[in-house]
Amino acid sequence: MSDERTDTARLLERFPVLAQLPAQQLEALTASAPQRVPAGTVLFEAGARCEGFPLLVDGSVRVSASSEGGREIVLYRVAPGEGCILSGGCLLGHDSYRARGVAETELTLVRIPPALFQELLLQSEPFRRFVFDMYGSRLAEVMELLEEVAFRKLDTRLARLLVQRGPVIETTHQALADELGSVRVFVSRLLRSFEERGWVQLGRERVTVTDPKALVTFSRQ
Repeated sequence: MSDERTDTARLLERFPVLAQLPAQQLEALTASAPQRVPAGTVLFEAGARCEGFPLLVDGSVRVSASSEGGREIVLYRVAPGEGCILSGGCLLGHDSYRARGVAETELTLVRIPPALFQELLLQSEPFRRFVFDMYGSRLAEVMELLEEVAFRKLDTRLARLLVQRGPVIETTHQALADELGSVRVFVSRLLRSFEERGWVQLGRERVTVTDPKALVTFSRQ
């Protein structure tokens, strides 16, 4: 019983809006224990049906889309205290996923069943506002991503990403390429160029930013 109270308290801490739900709906939402998901787990694939609206209590989820040629671009990440808008869109449109979601770290999440999600949207103004506020924020992020891909060069985008993720980025060249919607060979070439200029230091699955000011200046070109 104490574990159930702890799980509910943790959920309400991450999602204060849920405290505004009627007791019956909150009880229905917390009826199932939170899911513990290992890092690297594929939560959903393009073409799969949505099984519920996930609320992330702990961890990080990477949502990405892939081309027919296998190139991948990261659309957004889901952080603790957030839900996955792609899942919400699938439930609202009775559609399947058009992207892939992967657990970047170990996760704890609560999945709202489709019927309860629809009920909450219709009956709870605070929950509805929470969902649509999240849609607005995520849409702004995706629009920024489209602008980056369409109008900014790969080298300046990489410089900006390194500054945002630095000073020490534990990742591979392939993962950086995926995030930028590019290919590894181009990103590796640019990273070596940055290292030669003294802006970064490269290690095994690690990039250390050594001159962030130079990267910021370069990213604004």
